[in-house]
Amino acid sequence: MHFDLVQLIKSLGYFGVWAIVFAESGLLIGFFLPGDSLLFTAGFVASQGLLNIWVLIIGAFICAVLGDNVGYMTGHKFGRKLFQKEDSWLFHKKHLIKTTNFYQIHGKKTLVLARFVPIVRTFAPIVAGIGAMHYRTFMSYNLVGGFLWTFGITLLGFFLGKSLPAEQLDKYLLPIIGLIIVVSLLPSILHIIKENKKN
Repeated sequence: MHFDLVQLIKSLGYFGVWAIVFAESGLLIGFFLPGDSLLFTAGFVASQGLLNIWVLIIGAFICAVLGDNVGYMTGHKFGRKLFQKEDSWLFHKKHLIKTTNFYQIHGKKTLVLARFVPIVRTFAPIVAGIGAMHYRTFMSYNLVGGFLWTFGITLLGFFLGKSLPAEQLDKYLLPIIGLIIVVSLLPSILHIIKENKKN
C-alpha cells in the first residue's frame, strides 16, 4: 500500500497532492481520501529530494483552507437540503449527523480538531456553514487547523525521512503509515463503541 502512495505522489506531483487535500477538505465526495497518510508520505518523498518541501506545504495549506471554504459555502447555501437528501453511494447522512454531534461536544475548536479525524474533516466546514457560524470566526479556526494539519504532518514525514538511514526507509515507512491510519481512525472507532454501548 505505501509503495502505491509513494508512486502516486511521484506520478501526480504537487498538483495531485494539492487536489486530494482540496477534495478531502471541502467536497462531499472527498471523505474517503487518505489525507493524513498522503501528507505524511508526501513529506517523506520531499525528504528524498523529489519535491520541494516548502512548495508542497504552502500549496497544501492553501488548498486545505480553500477546500474548507467550499465546504462552508456548501453548508451555508444547501445545508438543510443535505439533511433531507437520500443516502447514495457518495453521500451518507450519518456522516453529517456524526459531525454535528462532534461539533456539539467540541464547539468551534471542532474546525481545528477535525483536521486530524477522517470523515469529520470533510463534514466539519459544512456543519459550520449549516450552523451559520460567523464567517470571520470560521476563517480564523480554518487557518489554524489547516496550518497545524498541513505543516505538522508533512514536516513529520519530511524530518523522519531525513533522520532514517536510506537503506531502512522502506522498512519503517509502512508501519508508520499504518500507525497514522490507526491513530486517525481511533476517535471514530471510540465514538462507534460508545454509541453501541448506549443502544
